Amino acid sequence: MIKDIIHDHLINCLQKLGISHEKDFTVEIPNNTEHGDYSSNCAMVLAKENKKAPKSLAESIIKELKKNKNYKKIELAGPGFINFYLAPSFFQRIFWDIRESGENYATSDFGLGEKVLLEFISANPTGPLNIVSARAAAFGDTLYRVMKRVGFAPSREFYINDFGNQVDILAESLELRLRELQGDVIGEFPYEAYHGEYVKHLAQKLNATEGVRVFMMTEKDRIEHLKEFALAELLEMQRNSLENFDVVFDGWVSEKTLRAEGVVEEVLSYLYEADCTYEKDDAIWFASTKYGDDKDRVLMKSDGSFTYFVPDLAYHLTKIQRGFSTLIDIFGPDHHGYIPRLRAAFSAMGYDEKMLEIIFLQQVNLFESGERVKMSKRAGKIVTMDDLINEVGKDAARYFFIARKANAHLNFDLELALKQNNENPVYYCQYAHARICSIIKKAKKDKIWPKSFKQELLSKLNKSEELAIIQKLSDLPELLMLIAIHREPHRLATYIEELSAMIHKYYARYQIVSAKSKELSQARLMLLETTKQVMAIVFNLMGISAPEKM
Repeated sequence: MIKDIIHDHLINCLQKLGISHEKDFTVEIPNNTEHGDYSSNCAMVLAKENKKAPKSLAESIIKELKKNKNYKKIELAGPGFINFYLAPSFFQRIFWDIRESGENYATSDFGLGEKVLLEFISANPTGPLNIVSARAAAFGDTLYRVMKRVGFAPSREFYINDFGNQVDILAESLELRLRELQGDVIGEFPYEAYHGEYVKHLAQKLNATEGVRVFMMTEKDRIEHLKEFALAELLEMQRNSLENFDVVFDGWVSEKTLRAEGVVEEVLSYLYEADCTYEKDDAIWFASTKYGDDKDRVLMKSDGSFTYFVPDLAYHLTKIQRGFSTLIDIFGPDHHGYIPRLRAAFSAMGYDEKMLEIIFLQQVNLFESGERVKMSKRAGKIVTMDDLINEVGKDAARYFFIARKANAHLNFDLELALKQNNENPVYYCQYAHARICSIIKKAKKDKIWPKSFKQELLSKLNKSEELAIIQKLSDLPELLMLIAIHREPHRLATYIEELSAMIHKYYARYQIVSAKSKELSQARLMLLETTKQVMAIVFNLMGISAPEKM
């Protein structure tokens, strides 16, 4: 926000001076506050095309910009950098604009309505969602919220892998548990079966409603019936878990349905027509090495069944056919080898492979009492999304998952997430919001809260800490655009932690509400109320609550 204004001031200055500015330059916040509020490499970048020394060009720019009352001081630094020290009145006007924007602050049309499809989680519907899925849910949903706020037209989609060997094993596992309830002696439960308690619960529910009737069916009909029952129940379980995590998908796409609709065969036809398939060893192969893959891939096995790659490719084809121009897939780290063949297929069918973007989320390790919790879905030793929410709460879970970069391993410390003190970052940030609410409540009780805040109060906000808070608030619009561009939701956590630290320090240093200084109190209350509003926006983007008391 402020960067854009300074950039525009520089452009106007260059035009007045007749200085060519074809190359783009930047305006940034210096790491060292002694180097100004903002700094630009304008003179460094434009010196060569204007046949001037950077320092000489910078001096000309500074001389012209000093006429602008928005700047308290402008200095030349190093080989030609320009450092800007903003006048308090500049910050104050920016603050008023932020305040006037209200809940719409940091919304924009930056994305120009581009249709983006975010596919994340896409877990097999063979059990409850685990903490790996929880990380993908928090990451994908937060990215969706940010992209929507800055003008993209994103959609969230869950791909249901409801076809294949894992579904057959699920049905067989359910049948064994059902037979146990009917009195059969099963003996040792097969290793490859699903051992989780949820399978027993499914068997109990089915037994209560249908009982022995299931075993009156033919084997083929019984297996299909068990599949349909288990998939329906588990999918509903997953939907409920996601809703408890404040994640709602715009679309659910079934692999089984895609196959039934003939989309998979359609993909094979496209690849055949593109002359990039061949037969070998009674199988049909995709000549993916022509398009950058390290080896060719089997599409149809000798027994006539498709490899898993084909329906996945068919699913991606439907995304394009539905008008999405950017496809973002959020996968676990075990999918790296899958990407070259998918990009190769895009190229073979005449689509731009750059439409497809893959984000890999690294592994989640859960720690309790300093020890890593070992998990195994087959053995039934899993920590589900529901377990985590019940243990630490939705807010802490989402915050911890969002706070780390996608490509960084995440060690989730249960003890830290449960702490009710400043060691816990989500508590620290939410407490800053609650503290502001408490201050506002006291001001209203003491009758210092005005009917409306007057713009004249802005001049009272001139302390360095107050101007720093305003500067931090002004950073949010650009930050959201950067998050959308670089797909980095973790920047929200960094932002809210820094803003919260500013609020805590401000509260500790200054008396906010005082009957002796009513106008000063109201000015500071106006600052805090606006900060609270911005914090609520950020919390909402992260999918966590903004508590009024703690």
